[in-house]
Amino acid sequence: MSTTTSVDVLVVGAGPVGLACAIACKRAGLSARIVEKGGLVNSLIGYPTNMEFFSTPELLEIGDHPFVTSRYKPLREEGLDYYRRVAEAEQLDVLLYTRMLGVDGEAGAFSVSVQSVRSAADGAGRIRAGSVIVATGFFDVPNRLGVEGEDLPKVTHYYKEPYRYAGQRVLVVGAKNSAAKAALQCRRNGALVTMAVRGPAISDRVKYWLRPDLENRIAEGAITAYFNTTVARITPETVVMNTPDGPLEIGNDFVLAMTGYRPDYPFLSALGIETQSDDAMTPVYDAETFQTNRRGVYLAGTVCGGLRTGRWFIENGRFHAAAIVQHITGNTA
Repeated sequence: MSTTTSVDVLVVGAGPVGLACAIACKRAGLSARIVEKGGLVNSLIGYPTNMEFFSTPELLEIGDHPFVTSRYKPLREEGLDYYRRVAEAEQLDVLLYTRMLGVDGEAGAFSVSVQSVRSAADGAGRIRAGSVIVATGFFDVPNRLGVEGEDLPKVTHYYKEPYRYAGQRVLVVGAKNSAAKAALQCRRNGALVTMAVRGPAISDRVKYWLRPDLENRIAEGAITAYFNTTVARITPETVVMNTPDGPLEIGNDFVLAMTGYRPDYPFLSALGIETQSDDAMTPVYDAETFQTNRRGVYLAGTVCGGLRTGRWFIENGRFHAAAIVQHITGNTA
């Protein structure tokens, strides 16, 4: 990877929005390369195995490629297949399993250092780019509990499927969509489920078809829930929680910390992208052009929302591509 290549635009992140940005560049006559430290649409790879999108297929489409499915809302597997086919049809230049290390230079003459994540022996490479679009999302950085025992093997921030938890004592931390789905699926597949909820109730942001199901399971005692409760400590065989009635220690085999995710702020800072002082730690960017405080560097997709990860989705983040490319080319018509 020691050779140097040149492109008009370097896109960081091969998720749906990153792919949309590369397609928009290509159609505007700009050469574009995508660098991605994981696999193609890596965040979808990390989603629960049989996850159903909250959006209907037409809201997930990029590049005017139809998302054909017989389902009202497609499955994760269909999404993975769709975005792969789009990347192939568009013949996008995608460099997978390659980490971006830094960006030197200025707009029009950036020098981006990259390196394979497979082996340091591959060496670092350089990509010259006129502009850089950061579409890294947030799924790689979980909101940590910050307690003793969080790094034990039984603790995960990424729920895949319920089957390994059959007959096990599972603590689900959180009360939004991911936590609700995990709790319900684990309970229905034989797990003994307890929930630790920081607030006084299940979040009102939980989808309308999930919330009553979960609340009814709690009401009937199928799932035990502790509200206004936080995790204090995790041991190999127990979890200690701070409840309104004082500390409580319960037996535990697995912890599913569904506490959400955040952008990679150290990475953004290393790129020279500043963060606002609001409670969402929103990165600094222009709301119309998506250019950051560093000229020539743009944000696209969910990373724009900072800690408020619900601001942007595939269905609205995909449109960032057109605005960014218009600004790069100077074509605002």
